[in-house]
Amino acid sequence: CRPFHLSLVLNVVSQRRRLPDTNGPVKASWEATGTRLYCPLCDKKKPAPYHQDRWRTYWRCEGCRLVFVPPEARPDPIREKARYDQHQNDPLDPSYRRFLARVTDPLLKKISRGAVGLDFGSGPGPTLDKMLAEAGMTTYRYDPFYAADPDVWGRQYDFITATEVIEHLHAPQLELARLFSALESRGVLAVMTQWIEARSRFVSSRYIRDPTHVCFYSAETCRWIAHRWGVQVEIPEPGVALFCK
Repeated sequence: CRPFHLSLVLNVVSQRRRLPDTNGPVKASWEATGTRLYCPLCDKKKPAPYHQDRWRTYWRCEGCRLVFVPPEARPDPIREKARYDQHQNDPLDPSYRRFLARVTDPLLKKISRGAVGLDFGSGPGPTLDKMLAEAGMTTYRYDPFYAADPDVWGRQYDFITATEVIEHLHAPQLELARLFSALESRGVLAVMTQWIEARSRFVSSRYIRDPTHVCFYSAETCRWIAHRWGVQVEIPEPGVALFCK
């Protein structure tokens, strides 16, 4: 058991401070922290304070509008995997399949039968590849913890799916660049995540309590991504985006 250092006590106390709409030391602390931060998606410096709770601070980029937590608030790989191991996604669960159909239904309208794709971040209970196989598609899987096959990056894909994945990425700029480069011309990157729609809902959401959720997106952020990588984006419903080369 590690010794309980005074620095840990101070860290707990600091995490209990009020939101940054107060005056005095808290505001100064936010300003000092913001000066050294940069956005993990677009590299823009000096993000704006967005929210603070008992556990973490959240910042919003004024460029791409991504909301993110600072590096020190992101879990290490051991804690990250321990959290993912708790997921219990059953491929035979009808409700889980309906949830995934939010992205597969619009995706299947974009691709032809026989298309070859990649399920990026397939997780401990892969289901998407099975649903797409039932529709006549071939889908490879990649997950850094559960299916870390480097050979998948040696081919090009007609489609790539990333369902409930991009909120976990510590380096979204690098990962998105890799995904877009792995797409064939006219390929589709299908993304699903819970969007930020209003700050009041963000603050009260259980979604931000998951320590592995470190980046939070919106329709604005998706449009920025499309512009950055020179693709078209379609938004069939909130939280779902299809990026089309």
